[in-house]
Amino acid sequence: MRAPLSWWQDTPDLLARCLQPLGAIYGAITAARMTREGTRAQVPVICIGNFIAGGAGKTPTALALGTLLKAQGETIAFLSRGFGGDLSGHTPVRVDVTQHTAAQVGDEPLLLATCAMTFICTDRAAGARAATDAGASLIIMDDGLQNPTLQKDLTLAVVDAHMGHGNGLCIPAGPLRAPMAAQWPRVDGLVLIGEGPAGERIAREAQKHDCVVLRAKIVPQNLEAVRNKRVYAFAGLGHPDKFFRTLRDNGAILSATQSFADHHPYTPSELAEINRRCGDDPASAAIPVTTDKDAMRVPAGALPGLVVLHVTLAFEDPTALAELIARKIRRG
Repeated sequence: MRAPLSWWQDTPDLLARCLQPLGAIYGAITAARMTREGTRAQVPVICIGNFIAGGAGKTPTALALGTLLKAQGETIAFLSRGFGGDLSGHTPVRVDVTQHTAAQVGDEPLLLATCAMTFICTDRAAGARAATDAGASLIIMDDGLQNPTLQKDLTLAVVDAHMGHGNGLCIPAGPLRAPMAAQWPRVDGLVLIGEGPAGERIAREAQKHDCVVLRAKIVPQNLEAVRNKRVYAFAGLGHPDKFFRTLRDNGAILSATQSFADHHPYTPSELAEINRRCGDDPASAAIPVTTDKDAMRVPAGALPGLVVLHVTLAFEDPTALAELIARKIRRG
Protein backbone atom coordinates (compact mmCIF):
# COMPACT_ATOMS: atom_id res chain seq x y z
CA MET A 1 0.00 0.00 0.00
CA ARG A 2 1.22 3.52 -0.83
CA ALA A 3 0.28 6.49 1.34
CA PRO A 4 -2.27 8.82 -0.32
CA LEU A 5 -0.76 12.03 -1.65
CA SER A 6 -3.47 13.98 0.19
CA TRP A 7 -1.86 13.00 3.49
CA TRP A 8 1.09 15.27 2.75
CA GLN A 9 -0.87 18.46 2.17
CA ASP A 10 -0.53 21.10 4.88
CA THR A 11 -4.31 21.53 4.99
CA PRO A 12 -6.59 18.46 5.08
CA ASP A 13 -8.69 18.06 1.96
CA LEU A 14 -12.36 17.05 1.82
CA LEU A 15 -11.63 13.31 1.92
CA ALA A 16 -9.36 13.74 4.93
CA ARG A 17 -12.06 15.72 6.73
CA CYS A 18 -14.60 12.97 6.00
CA LEU A 19 -12.19 10.38 7.40
CA GLN A 20 -11.19 12.50 10.39
CA PRO A 21 -13.69 10.85 12.82
CA LEU A 22 -12.22 7.43 12.00
CA GLY A 23 -8.73 8.88 12.42
CA ALA A 24 -9.69 10.27 15.81
CA ILE A 25 -10.85 6.83 16.95
CA TYR A 26 -7.72 5.14 15.59
CA GLY A 27 -5.48 7.75 17.23
CA ALA A 28 -7.28 7.52 20.58
CA ILE A 29 -6.91 3.74 20.67
CA THR A 30 -3.19 3.97 19.88
CA ALA A 31 -2.68 6.77 22.41
CA ALA A 32 -4.37 4.71 25.13
CA ARG A 33 -2.25 1.70 24.25
CA MET A 34 0.93 3.76 24.53
CA THR A 35 0.23 4.42 28.23
CA ARG A 36 0.59 0.76 29.20
CA GLU A 37 3.63 -0.20 31.23
CA GLY A 38 6.03 -2.47 29.39
CA THR A 39 8.58 -5.07 30.40
CA ARG A 40 12.01 -3.88 31.55
CA ALA A 41 14.82 -5.56 29.59
CA GLN A 42 18.05 -6.63 31.28
CA VAL A 43 20.05 -4.20 29.13
CA PRO A 44 19.35 -0.64 27.91
CA VAL A 45 16.91 -0.25 25.01
CA ILE A 46 17.07 2.52 22.41
CA CYS A 47 14.00 2.91 20.21
CA ILE A 48 14.25 4.38 16.72
CA GLY A 49 10.68 5.24 15.76
CA ASN A 50 8.62 7.77 13.87
CA PHE A 51 5.37 9.63 14.26
CA ILE A 52 3.84 8.54 10.97
CA ALA A 53 3.09 5.51 8.84
CA GLY A 54 5.59 5.05 6.05
CA GLY A 55 9.27 5.66 5.56
CA ALA A 56 11.09 8.46 7.36
CA GLY A 57 14.62 7.06 7.59
CA LYS A 58 14.43 4.79 10.65
CA THR A 59 16.63 2.02 9.31
CA PRO A 60 19.53 4.28 8.19
CA THR A 61 19.30 5.95 11.61
CA ALA A 62 19.40 2.58 13.39
CA LEU A 63 22.41 1.52 11.31
CA ALA A 64 24.25 4.79 12.03
CA LEU A 65 23.56 4.49 15.75
CA GLY A 66 24.56 0.83 15.78
CA THR A 67 27.86 1.63 14.06
CA LEU A 68 28.53 4.44 16.54
CA LEU A 69 27.81 2.31 19.61
CA LYS A 70 29.79 -0.66 18.31
CA ALA A 71 32.79 1.65 17.98
CA GLN A 72 32.31 2.51 21.66
CA GLY A 73 32.57 -1.16 22.62
CA GLU A 74 28.90 -2.07 22.90
CA THR A 75 27.64 -5.46 21.76
CA ILE A 76 24.63 -4.37 19.75
CA ALA A 77 21.49 -6.31 18.93
CA PHE A 78 18.84 -4.91 16.62
CA LEU A 79 15.26 -5.86 17.38
CA SER A 80 12.53 -5.72 14.73
CA ARG A 81 9.06 -7.15 14.34
CA GLY A 82 10.13 -8.49 10.94
CA PHE A 83 7.40 -6.92 8.85
CA GLY A 84 6.80 -8.85 5.64
CA GLY A 85 8.67 -11.96 6.78
CA ASP A 86 7.10 -15.42 6.97
CA LEU A 87 9.14 -16.29 10.07
CA SER A 88 7.94 -13.29 12.06
CA GLY A 89 5.92 -14.43 15.08
CA HIS A 90 5.99 -14.74 18.86
CA THR A 91 9.12 -16.91 18.79
CA PRO A 92 12.34 -14.90 18.33
CA VAL A 93 14.39 -15.64 15.22
CA ARG A 94 18.01 -14.54 14.83
CA VAL A 95 18.52 -13.28 11.30
CA ASP A 96 21.26 -14.99 9.29
CA VAL A 97 22.23 -13.10 6.14
CA THR A 98 23.75 -16.28 4.67
CA GLN A 99 20.60 -18.34 5.17
CA HIS A 100 17.53 -16.11 5.32
CA THR A 101 15.76 -14.15 2.61
CA ALA A 102 13.68 -10.99 2.82
CA ALA A 103 10.58 -13.12 2.26
CA GLN A 104 11.42 -15.00 5.45
CA VAL A 105 12.58 -12.25 7.81
CA GLY A 106 11.77 -8.93 6.12
CA ASP A 107 14.00 -6.62 4.11
CA GLU A 108 14.90 -4.21 6.92
CA PRO A 109 16.04 -6.91 9.41
CA LEU A 110 18.14 -8.49 6.67
CA LEU A 111 19.81 -5.12 6.08
CA LEU A 112 20.33 -4.52 9.81
CA ALA A 113 21.93 -7.94 10.15
CA THR A 114 24.77 -6.82 7.89
CA CYS A 115 25.78 -4.48 10.73
CA ALA A 116 25.11 -6.46 13.93
CA MET A 117 23.13 -9.40 15.27
CA THR A 118 19.45 -8.94 14.61
CA PHE A 119 16.34 -10.59 16.00
CA ILE A 120 12.79 -10.51 14.72
CA CYS A 121 9.81 -11.11 16.97
CA THR A 122 6.32 -9.65 17.25
CA ASP A 123 6.70 -10.04 21.04
CA ARG A 124 9.27 -7.33 21.73
CA ALA A 125 9.92 -8.53 25.30
CA ALA A 126 10.66 -12.07 24.09
CA GLY A 127 12.92 -10.65 21.39
CA ALA A 128 14.79 -8.61 23.99
CA ARG A 129 15.35 -11.71 26.14
CA ALA A 130 16.74 -13.60 23.14
CA ALA A 131 19.08 -10.69 22.35
CA THR A 132 20.30 -10.53 25.96
CA ASP A 133 20.82 -14.30 26.07
CA ALA A 134 22.95 -13.94 22.92
CA GLY A 135 25.22 -11.47 24.71
CA ALA A 136 23.84 -8.08 23.73
CA SER A 137 24.85 -5.22 25.99
CA LEU A 138 22.40 -2.83 24.31
CA ILE A 139 19.30 -3.26 22.15
CA ILE A 140 18.27 -0.97 19.30
CA MET A 141 14.62 -1.29 18.31
CA ASP A 142 13.91 -0.48 14.68
CA ASP A 143 10.42 1.00 15.03
CA GLY A 144 8.24 0.67 18.12
CA LEU A 145 7.57 4.20 19.34
CA GLN A 146 3.87 3.35 19.65
CA ASN A 147 4.50 -0.17 20.99
CA PRO A 148 4.43 -0.22 24.82
CA THR A 149 5.43 -3.85 25.46
CA LEU A 150 9.10 -3.03 26.07
CA GLN A 151 10.31 -0.12 28.18
CA LYS A 152 12.70 2.23 26.42
CA ASP A 153 15.65 4.06 27.96
CA LEU A 154 15.97 6.41 25.00
CA THR A 155 13.51 7.09 22.19
CA LEU A 156 14.44 8.90 19.00
CA ALA A 157 11.74 9.94 16.53
CA VAL A 158 12.92 10.19 12.92
CA VAL A 159 11.37 12.85 10.68
CA ASP A 160 11.98 13.55 7.00
CA ALA A 161 12.22 17.35 6.90
CA HIS A 162 10.71 17.43 3.42
CA MET A 163 7.61 15.41 4.38
CA GLY A 164 7.07 16.39 8.03
CA HIS A 165 3.92 14.88 9.51
CA GLY A 166 1.64 15.89 6.68
CA ASN A 167 -1.84 17.19 7.40
CA GLY A 168 -1.55 16.42 11.13
CA LEU A 169 -4.38 13.86 11.18
CA CYS A 170 -4.32 10.19 12.19
CA ILE A 171 -4.72 7.15 9.93
CA PRO A 172 -6.77 6.87 7.71
CA ALA A 173 -7.33 10.64 7.44
CA GLY A 174 -3.62 11.40 7.59
CA PRO A 175 -0.25 9.78 8.25
CA LEU A 176 -0.02 10.08 12.06
CA ARG A 177 -0.04 6.84 14.05
CA ALA A 178 -1.31 8.72 17.12
CA PRO A 179 -2.00 12.35 18.00
CA MET A 180 1.19 14.35 18.43
CA ALA A 181 0.09 15.31 21.95
CA ALA A 182 0.29 11.63 22.90
CA GLN A 183 3.63 11.05 21.17
CA TRP A 184 5.77 14.00 22.24
CA PRO A 185 5.98 13.00 25.94
CA ARG A 186 7.54 9.67 24.92
CA VAL A 187 10.26 11.13 22.70
CA ASP A 188 13.70 12.21 23.94
CA GLY A 189 15.27 13.25 20.66
CA LEU A 190 14.12 14.28 17.20
CA VAL A 191 16.30 13.10 14.30
CA LEU A 192 15.54 15.60 11.54
CA ILE A 193 16.78 14.30 8.19
CA GLY A 194 17.37 16.83 5.42
CA GLU A 195 15.90 20.29 5.11
CA GLY A 196 12.43 21.68 4.55
CA PRO A 197 9.78 23.98 6.05
CA ALA A 198 7.74 21.02 7.33
CA GLY A 199 10.74 19.76 9.27
CA GLU A 200 11.47 23.17 10.73
CA ARG A 201 7.92 23.39 12.06
CA ILE A 202 8.35 20.05 13.82
CA ALA A 203 11.74 21.14 15.17
CA ARG A 204 10.10 24.13 16.80
CA GLU A 205 7.47 21.83 18.30
CA ALA A 206 10.22 19.58 19.63
CA GLN A 207 11.95 22.45 21.41
CA LYS A 208 8.67 23.37 23.13
CA HIS A 209 8.55 19.82 24.49
CA ASP A 210 12.19 19.88 25.68
CA CYS A 211 13.07 17.35 22.99
CA VAL A 212 16.65 17.46 21.67
CA VAL A 213 16.80 18.19 17.93
CA LEU A 214 19.48 16.16 16.12
CA ARG A 215 19.96 17.24 12.51
CA ALA A 216 21.21 14.69 10.02
CA LYS A 217 21.47 13.99 6.31
CA ILE A 218 21.53 10.95 4.04
CA VAL A 219 24.91 10.61 2.34
CA PRO A 220 25.14 8.44 -0.83
CA GLN A 221 28.37 6.43 -0.88
CA ASN A 222 28.95 5.18 -4.43
CA LEU A 223 27.80 8.01 -6.66
CA GLU A 224 30.55 7.36 -9.20
CA ALA A 225 28.57 4.30 -10.28
CA VAL A 226 25.64 6.45 -11.48
CA ARG A 227 26.95 9.96 -12.12
CA ASN A 228 26.56 11.03 -15.77
CA LYS A 229 25.17 7.59 -16.63
CA ARG A 230 21.79 6.52 -17.94
CA VAL A 231 19.96 4.66 -15.21
CA TYR A 232 16.64 2.89 -14.77
CA ALA A 233 15.72 3.59 -11.15
CA PHE A 234 13.21 1.48 -9.26
CA ALA A 235 12.27 1.36 -5.59
CA GLY A 236 9.63 -0.05 -3.27
CA LEU A 237 9.72 2.44 -0.39
CA GLY A 238 7.35 4.59 1.58
CA HIS A 239 8.46 7.55 -0.56
CA PRO A 240 10.31 6.35 -3.69
CA ASP A 241 10.53 9.90 -5.05
CA LYS A 242 13.17 10.71 -2.44
CA PHE A 243 15.44 8.08 -3.97
CA PHE A 244 14.82 9.33 -7.50
CA ARG A 245 15.49 12.91 -6.39
CA THR A 246 18.80 11.86 -4.84
CA LEU A 247 19.89 10.30 -8.12
CA ARG A 248 18.93 13.39 -10.14
CA ASP A 249 20.58 15.76 -7.68
CA ASN A 250 23.83 13.82 -7.96
CA GLY A 251 24.18 13.72 -11.72
CA ALA A 252 22.45 10.48 -12.76
CA ILE A 253 20.54 10.57 -16.04
CA LEU A 254 17.19 8.92 -15.34
CA SER A 255 15.89 7.20 -18.46
CA ALA A 256 12.88 6.00 -16.46
CA THR A 257 11.70 5.40 -12.91
CA GLN A 258 9.37 2.80 -11.45
CA SER A 259 7.73 2.97 -8.02
CA PHE A 260 6.46 0.02 -6.03
CA ALA A 261 4.73 -0.19 -2.67
CA ASP A 262 6.88 -0.26 0.48
CA HIS A 263 8.39 -3.73 1.11
CA HIS A 264 7.09 -4.90 -2.30
CA PRO A 265 8.21 -8.50 -3.03
CA TYR A 266 9.61 -8.43 -6.56
CA THR A 267 8.33 -11.20 -8.80
CA PRO A 268 10.43 -12.90 -11.50
CA SER A 269 8.22 -11.34 -14.18
CA GLU A 270 8.68 -7.83 -12.75
CA LEU A 271 12.45 -8.25 -12.62
CA ALA A 272 12.45 -9.62 -16.17
CA GLU A 273 10.48 -6.56 -17.31
CA ILE A 274 12.95 -4.20 -15.59
CA ASN A 275 15.81 -6.04 -17.28
CA ARG A 276 14.06 -5.77 -20.65
CA ARG A 277 13.42 -2.05 -20.25
CA CYS A 278 17.08 -1.43 -19.41
CA GLY A 279 17.89 -2.78 -22.87
CA ASP A 280 21.08 -4.19 -24.31
CA ASP A 281 21.89 -1.61 -27.00
CA PRO A 282 25.08 0.13 -25.81
CA ALA A 283 23.86 3.41 -27.29
CA SER A 284 20.63 3.50 -25.30
CA ALA A 285 20.97 0.94 -22.52
CA ALA A 286 20.36 1.99 -18.93
CA ILE A 287 21.84 0.66 -15.71
CA PRO A 288 19.30 -0.75 -13.22
CA VAL A 289 19.67 1.10 -9.90
CA THR A 290 17.91 0.58 -6.60
CA THR A 291 18.26 1.09 -2.84
CA ASP A 292 19.95 -0.95 -0.12
CA LYS A 293 16.57 -2.06 1.23
CA ASP A 294 15.19 -3.01 -2.19
CA ALA A 295 18.32 -4.99 -2.97
CA MET A 296 17.41 -7.31 -0.09
CA ARG A 297 14.35 -8.34 -2.14
CA VAL A 298 16.16 -8.92 -5.45
CA PRO A 299 17.58 -12.46 -5.81
CA ALA A 300 21.26 -12.62 -6.68
CA GLY A 301 21.78 -12.58 -10.45
CA ALA A 302 18.20 -11.60 -11.26
CA LEU A 303 19.28 -8.21 -12.64
CA PRO A 304 22.70 -8.31 -14.34
CA GLY A 305 24.62 -5.10 -13.77
CA LEU A 306 22.39 -3.97 -10.90
CA VAL A 307 23.83 -1.00 -8.99
CA VAL A 308 22.79 -0.58 -5.37
CA LEU A 309 23.11 3.00 -4.19
CA HIS A 310 24.51 2.64 -0.69
CA VAL A 311 23.71 5.41 1.79
CA THR A 312 24.70 6.30 5.33
CA LEU A 313 23.21 8.74 7.81
CA ALA A 314 25.52 11.51 9.03
CA PHE A 315 24.68 13.54 12.14
CA GLU A 316 25.44 17.26 11.97
CA ASP A 317 26.49 17.30 15.64
CA PRO A 318 27.57 13.82 16.82
CA THR A 319 28.53 15.29 20.19
CA ALA A 320 24.92 16.23 20.93
CA LEU A 321 23.85 12.66 20.16
CA ALA A 322 26.61 11.23 22.38
CA GLU A 323 25.60 13.53 25.24
CA LEU A 324 21.95 12.50 24.92
CA ILE A 325 22.88 8.82 24.99
CA ALA A 326 25.15 9.30 28.01
CA ARG A 327 22.40 11.16 29.86
CA LYS A 328 19.70 8.57 29.18
CA ILE A 329 21.68 5.30 29.23
CA ARG A 330 22.88 4.67 32.75
CA ARG A 331 24.54 1.44 33.85
CA GLY A 332 24.03 -0.33 37.17
